[in-house]
Amino acid sequence: MRLRVPGALRRMRLRLPVRRKLAIVSAGLTFAILLLFALVVGAFTEQKLRSSFDNDLRATAADLQGSFRIERDDKGNPQLQANPALLRIAAAGGASVRVVDRENRVIRAAGPPIDLGTPNEGVRDMGDHMVVARPLFAGSLDPTGSFLLTPEPIDGAVAFVQYAKPKQNLETTTARVRLFLALGVLGGTLLAFFAGLAVARRAMRPIADLTKAAREVARTRDPAMTLPKPHANDEVADLADTLEDMLGSLDAARGETELALERQREFVADASHELRTPLTSILANLELLEAELERPGGPRDSGDAAEIAASALRSSRRMRRLVGDLLLLARGDAGRQATRAPVNLAQIVRDAAAEAAALASGHPVSLDLPSDDEPAPTVDGAPDDLHRLVLNLLENALVHTPAGTPVVASLRRLEGAVCLEVADRGPGVPAALRERIFERFTRPGLSEGRRPAASTGLGLAIVRAVAEAHGGEVEICDAEGGGALFRVTLPTQKAIRSPSGGVRALEQEPVPDREPKPVPDLRGTDTT
Repeated sequence: MRLRVPGALRRMRLRLPVRRKLAIVSAGLTFAILLLFALVVGAFTEQKLRSSFDNDLRATAADLQGSFRIERDDKGNPQLQANPALLRIAAAGGASVRVVDRENRVIRAAGPPIDLGTPNEGVRDMGDHMVVARPLFAGSLDPTGSFLLTPEPIDGAVAFVQYAKPKQNLETTTARVRLFLALGVLGGTLLAFFAGLAVARRAMRPIADLTKAAREVARTRDPAMTLPKPHANDEVADLADTLEDMLGSLDAARGETELALERQREFVADASHELRTPLTSILANLELLEAELERPGGPRDSGDAAEIAASALRSSRRMRRLVGDLLLLARGDAGRQATRAPVNLAQIVRDAAAEAAALASGHPVSLDLPSDDEPAPTVDGAPDDLHRLVLNLLENALVHTPAGTPVVASLRRLEGAVCLEVADRGPGVPAALRERIFERFTRPGLSEGRRPAASTGLGLAIVRAVAEAHGGEVEICDAEGGGALFRVTLPTQKAIRSPSGGVRALEQEPVPDREPKPVPDLRGTDTT
């Protein structure tokens, strides 16, 4: 039959620390041992006390039996005589002495009157007292004329001496022994608990140090950290060595993984770089073919040849764009940065808007830039990457909005930062798509009239990668009056001058907390 542990007790046992479990087990074993010892010692001691009490009772009764004698009085009548001093001593402390005849009539008494019952030889328990009776035997007269009264039978018992002694002292002593044993059991159990707790805490300290070190490894993600080792060569030391070996293996595996990832990034970068040359050659040949086919009087067999050349040209351009995007993302994944210099972001926006004009196809594109009299919004960055960032935002607005949708790119200075916003009056971005719109190869549905080839699914991922590489951030929100608004915030560059007066370094100022500025009115200089 299996004992079922209550659920609450099981949960409490599972929540208890190991040191407390060890202390409880130690205290439990000590309690069991001490309890068994107390039961044996208590029973033995109580037996000894009662035996001593009975022996003392019998010895006193024997003394009383031997102290009685029968003498004649002046009239010649026999009288029972006893030692008065012995009677007083025997009757002290609440004891009682009585001499009764065969008919249980009291002949002589000392002490408090107590019903001692019929005199029977031996020791009897009378509740609050223990009673012993001894016979008095009488024989013939001695030469002086007195009766002989002896404890040994001669002619028969003529009387009995009864001695009763209270059990209060015996019970009090027995209760004290039990109390002392119980206190000893409880005290020993508590001492074993706290001693076990102290020993367990000391024994668990190396494990606690290992746990602390493991948490530090998890926090810093540095498997090369050295774990603390106990001085003793025990199981805890083996555990520390095992954990250190495991961390070493993880560090080696991590290094191998990072090396494999680095090789993969290098492969992607090299592949993209190597693909540029043949793609450039294909593109140049197709452009030459298209120009030759479009030349008046050129070898144009049919309109299909021109369409084929134009399609091949579009595909090559898209392939070159895709390879460039992959190269840029691979460079960002590898942590490599392009050469940086102070860049006028307003000029970058103008150039990107001019390049995006080819995709405008009926979209009025407006620019809201600082005037020439104001300080130029300058950032420390890679010009080509920043150009790609602005161009991708503009192309995203042009590709994913219906024809004729206004698009505006605005630029303004903040405290320690420059804010670029590209807004449109299109259908906007659904809330479910906003969480993953900056992920790679996320391609929302294109607007009507847009070519699927115009989107690779990498444009906004590149925007975020370039912004973060320049210490900035990008966010999407709703434009006033409807549509989508992409906001990029980049820290401005701050020149630190050397003692000689030259510029020795460039630092990025942090992006400050800011309140969103309303989207500017979609009016301004139309680039289309």
